[in-house]
Amino acid sequence: MSIDRIYTRWPTVEGYCDQQSYAAGEPVAVCCADRSGGFRATVTRVGGEREVLWTSGPLEAADHPVPEDAWSIGCGWPAAFTIPTEASWQSGFYEIEFQSHEPGPRSRSHAFFVVRARTGEPSSRTLLVLATNTYNAYNQWGGKCMYSGAPQLSFARPTERGFHARPAAPFDVAFDGRLTNTEDPSDPEHQRLVDYQIANDLPMLTGSSGWHNWERRFVRWAEQAGFGFDMAANIDLDARPELLDDYDVLLSVGHDEYWSSGMRDTVDAWVESGGSWAIFSGNTAFWQVRYEDDGRTMVCHKSAARFTDPVRDNEPNLLTSMWSDPLIGRPETSTTGLTFTRGGYHRIGGALPNGTGDYEVHQPGHWAFAGTGLTEGERLGTGSFIVGYEVDGCALQEVEGRPVPTHEDGAPQSLEVLATAPARLISITDDVCEAPVALWASVDPPGDLEGVAMILFGNASPDNVAKIANGHAVMGYFTRGKGNVFNAGSVDWAYGLDTDELVQQVTANVLHHFGV
Repeated sequence: MSIDRIYTRWPTVEGYCDQQSYAAGEPVAVCCADRSGGFRATVTRVGGEREVLWTSGPLEAADHPVPEDAWSIGCGWPAAFTIPTEASWQSGFYEIEFQSHEPGPRSRSHAFFVVRARTGEPSSRTLLVLATNTYNAYNQWGGKCMYSGAPQLSFARPTERGFHARPAAPFDVAFDGRLTNTEDPSDPEHQRLVDYQIANDLPMLTGSSGWHNWERRFVRWAEQAGFGFDMAANIDLDARPELLDDYDVLLSVGHDEYWSSGMRDTVDAWVESGGSWAIFSGNTAFWQVRYEDDGRTMVCHKSAARFTDPVRDNEPNLLTSMWSDPLIGRPETSTTGLTFTRGGYHRIGGALPNGTGDYEVHQPGHWAFAGTGLTEGERLGTGSFIVGYEVDGCALQEVEGRPVPTHEDGAPQSLEVLATAPARLISITDDVCEAPVALWASVDPPGDLEGVAMILFGNASPDNVAKIANGHAVMGYFTRGKGNVFNAGSVDWAYGLDTDELVQQVTANVLHHFGV
């Protein structure tokens, strides 16, 4: 399957909201285009249970054109209707389902918005910030995304089908498009996923982003287990830094890859002053982004930033490269403790296709492992494959039989390594391709391994590549100022919450320790 398979205007009616998040009680303006002659809309809060909160009567919208560069500038469609949220609406992820009057598979599509608690009125002292920047980065609606050459993307466009709503495993269907290869025998070309996407007419990148894969799982488990929290969007950490004043605990879940400098400034200051941050995510804060056009546009030049980003000469600290780029001078390790540059992939293509998908425990006496019965050298996540698909680590050395940070990558001096698993950045050269061809945006060299080596060390010589060729996923904990951070170091942690009691126990331990 090629990334060129575009799903723009696949359904007969589709739309998007004029903002990503709203305070409870604020009206939500929904911009739509309709080719069916009429539709209805249903709004559902998706959490521990699904709760329908609003349904429309018959609605109409014109068949608005799609600008040629809609991916970059947005659609510019007018609002077709407004959702009158109420002050009593619980903070959370809200799904909008559009149902056209025409029958058939193309009659239905989805959009979303986030309801924040009203300022000064949190329902909890814990805030889950959804990875909405990553949703945008992988959304190819309109023709491009950041994996097909777009240096900037608009939030003012629909989302491709399947990113936020589809039948869910393991309780509704057996398989719902997990990217990590969990097959036995191993499936390094991910044929099961390719077949699933073709059969369900889903874009290739639905395995890499969206609410459905990780945050939905985490919220379902957490709310059913009695944990309560409010929600916000990534941009809220940048545009509303005072938002965190209402909270003691911050949660990041799944694939929280794209962070602005304002987001990092907000979280760094909050942790320093005493906040507790639980990261159940991987590839966290790997790329720097900039918001433009009052937050409606997200800019990231990625690996080409040194050559194409207009700030490269005058404001290199804002370069939209990977945060570990020496030109920026602010590796993500100083914020999250870990980095994808020292981690990579696990059970993806040729990157450890036969890896066990679990963590080896090194500090069983740590509070994170209380009640698990795990001893040193035992495994966490066996069978649920919590290590994957992208994982974060740090530069390690062995001291008295245990891995400890070298700190050469900027990892905090207080970082404790609780558990590890092997990982590898994918190599693509003229002679080798470790990427799963049917699921990779590009299999042209260089691969992640060579590209990261070039940015970190100046070139991809064999010696430089060897420095990062054998990475690790790391579960870690560190203190910063008056605050503290737990980092699970893996995108797929939330998959362990479906049925793995030990992963559920560790997650509950972290939440209880932080006071959730």
